[in-house]
Amino acid sequence: MDADSPATPKRSLTEILFVVFLRLIAIVCFWFGLQYWAMLVGYTYDGRARFDLLSLPWRAAASALAVAYPVVSLGLWMSASWGAVLWVIAAGTQVLMFQVWPEIFGRNLVLPLLHGLVAALYLVFRLALFLEERRKMEERVRVDLP
Repeated sequence: MDADSPATPKRSLTEILFVVFLRLIAIVCFWFGLQYWAMLVGYTYDGRARFDLLSLPWRAAASALAVAYPVVSLGLWMSASWGAVLWVIAAGTQVLMFQVWPEIFGRNLVLPLLHGLVAALYLVFRLALFLEERRKMEERVRVDLP
């Protein structure tokens, strides 16, 4: 029976670290989602940031992020490509909130920096995986011409 079973390819260290990175970011995104839900239902900020007490821009942004971040978390945990795409949208929304419209949402300098760091690490991982795959393809396909 073992000979008929398909062989699963062994993951490289880069692939393992990339999955660990995605899962750590998934946990953080889930935490962001929980924070937004806690704010909207009045659990945090002594109930002063409940949905019915927020201004219209805050209602729209907080509601969208409260839904988006748990979905992003699921996508990143499963290492699905759509998880990273949704993360870019959610993180971009937060960066826009705190950098472009600080008079509405307040100023937060740490969050955009952290999103930028995560984006840079993601790009480094994708580049490393691309170069690793390219190296594997070159090793697999060799043409020795006389």
